[in-house]
Amino acid sequence: MRKRIQPHIMCGIGDVAKYVLIPGDPGRVEIIAAFLDESQKIADYRGFVTYTGHKDGVDISISSSGIGCPSAAIAVEELAQIGAKVLIRVGTTGALQEYLEMGDLVIPIAAVRADGTSKSYVPVEFPAVADHSVTSSLLEAAKKINRKAHFGSVLSTDAFYGNLENLKLWSKFGVLSVEMETSVIYAISALKKLKAGAILAVDGNPLLGVGKGEFEPGEKTGEQDDRVKKAIEEEAKVAIDAIINMENSS
Repeated sequence: MRKRIQPHIMCGIGDVAKYVLIPGDPGRVEIIAAFLDESQKIADYRGFVTYTGHKDGVDISISSSGIGCPSAAIAVEELAQIGAKVLIRVGTTGALQEYLEMGDLVIPIAAVRADGTSKSYVPVEFPAVADHSVTSSLLEAAKKINRKAHFGSVLSTDAFYGNLENLKLWSKFGVLSVEMETSVIYAISALKKLKAGAILAVDGNPLLGVGKGEFEPGEKTGEQDDRVKKAIEEEAKVAIDAIINMENSS
């Protein structure tokens, strides 16, 4: 039988590992792959970039989801079709609490489903919750490098340029930060019997007007801030270490 290829990620069975790291940015895939002992590029199509390699004898893939829940849903659906079992989103997030600083790490135990895509899968009452074993492994891996990680809920929304009053409301409810993909990754993973988690680097605070936004060439804001760039590398290393620990303890 000929190998069947998924229509968007352009991968088939055998191309991806059981463990998959999912950054939103396709440009970040190769950067994360460099932290593996060895890796190779599998596919690059319509913003879905996939590398597969290994670290300490454990096979790991990195596959980008693009921006937002509709694109992330496509990635999760197609990865599930070809053998992915454990998904970890590695991305960025905007703080909704003043004590969160640029470059801090957030490990979401749950996501507020303020997106539209997850509602196409399950009713609004269905919780978008991370797998306990994944979040526990991420926390332990962060502790190993003495990296403090905040633990709580995030807000997943479809609008990058959103309503600040709405963000203030969720901030009052204690939600740590806002981003655009985690809710649908958690929801679909639950439906597909996959294990999912996330680790996110704080790249600003929309309530304070800090972070991603208009900038001048050469200006270091958002993901170009040195603290954020370092955190993005650290979260990838933490996620890889968490995967190795999960595999060795299974």
